[in-house]
Amino acid sequence: MERPAWAPPGIDISVPSVSRMYDFYLGGSHNFEVDREAARKAMEFMPGLPKIMQANRAFMRRAVRHTVDNDVTQFLDIGSGIPTFGNVHEVARAADPAARVVYVDHDPVAVAHSRAVLEGVEGTAVVSADLRKPADILRSPEVTRLLDLERPVAFLLVAVLHFLEDHDRPYEAVAELIDALAPGSFLILTHASYEGIPSLEEQAGGTVGVYRNIRNPLVMRSGAEVARFFEGTELIEPGLVPLPVWRPESPVEEEDPHTFSGLAGVGRKA
Repeated sequence: MERPAWAPPGIDISVPSVSRMYDFYLGGSHNFEVDREAARKAMEFMPGLPKIMQANRAFMRRAVRHTVDNDVTQFLDIGSGIPTFGNVHEVARAADPAARVVYVDHDPVAVAHSRAVLEGVEGTAVVSADLRKPADILRSPEVTRLLDLERPVAFLLVAVLHFLEDHDRPYEAVAELIDALAPGSFLILTHASYEGIPSLEEQAGGTVGVYRNIRNPLVMRSGAEVARFFEGTELIEPGLVPLPVWRPESPVEEEDPHTFSGLAGVGRKA
């Protein structure tokens, strides 16, 4: 297999990557046949996966605009993945050109491509770090240079926490991040869940099996379990809801049924 210029040396391009599968779902070009094959297998059980990922991105854009409307213009996007159209910095800076964004990912492809795309873009930076180690993120040179943690920050965990199992201590990691941020900060979060899926749980479980087979377990948490991540913040209206229901900009009735297969919410630290 020929290695393209955007794939950094040292990564195994014969193994599927969650970031590149996500890129494929969104119609991107930074993925390999091994990623497409795994994504197609997952779609055999949940054909609406691309629609779910599009709904994730649409929610993210609405939430970012909401935080800018509330005078928060610093963003920490953890698990940011491979850059696609309508990234956080594009949405935020369209609303306020002074907005600053730090992207964080542990996938070397996502980090390398993000750095290439954002080279020369003022007010942005990319950190190679893992959500499991919040201190490494908060103390990184990029964060300390670009973000003022004494002022409110919006931090995003969009479609990432469901890749952390309980033994990874995801609740503790999120709590550590919330504790480190100033009052008025926002938590923007989405999470996979069996709640709202327009198919039998057993069928959707086939998709979970695909991710398990590529050694990236997909943890489907209940609404109550997802709500725990917001401890230390106050959920703003309409609360923790299916992706299209969070402050929609078009009639919810027109949304594909599969887009209700995930939970979204925004919390604000008092």
